[in-house]
Amino acid sequence: MRYTISGKNIDITDGLRAAIYDKMGKLEKYFTPDTEIIITLSVEKERKKIEVTIPVKGNIIRSEQVSNDMYVSIDLVEEIIERQLKKYKTKLVDKKQSASYFNQEYIEKDYDEPEDVKIVRTKKFSPMPMYPEDACVQMELLGHDFFVFVNAETDLVNVVYKRKGNSYGIIEPE
Repeated sequence: MRYTISGKNIDITDGLRAAIYDKMGKLEKYFTPDTEIIITLSVEKERKKIEVTIPVKGNIIRSEQVSNDMYVSIDLVEEIIERQLKKYKTKLVDKKQSASYFNQEYIEKDYDEPEDVKIVRTKKFSPMPMYPEDACVQMELLGHDFFVFVNAETDLVNVVYKRKGNSYGIIEPE
């Protein structure tokens, strides 16, 4: 696998780099050698965070973990990604598209089938045109983490959502 390692507010030491190669190297059995893995380490106060992103055709395999120790975060993120790969193997490996990104041994090995995704509730509503700032206010009034609305500026469906640190994000179609 090809590694792209970057850091925010942290120097990537040889020890950290070795720990990353050691832990993420365990994932090599699932992917072809030319698969790219993007790793970002960051430190905010006492929080040591690692974000791992592995783009494969049509999907993104991603995990982020936070702890008080960067080495613990590295261990945790590897375990989560491995669990995701085993759980969602049949959904990730579409023989026609994504199979070229994964190692043949991984494709052929059987893992326990995950339970199907079950939608247990459906809500219907008429989205009202509003500005993103108004949508954030409405989201807060409802006590939700996200809010779907029609953007009054673009007439497209958008989603505003809460981010860490009392900030907001918006998702809009291209």
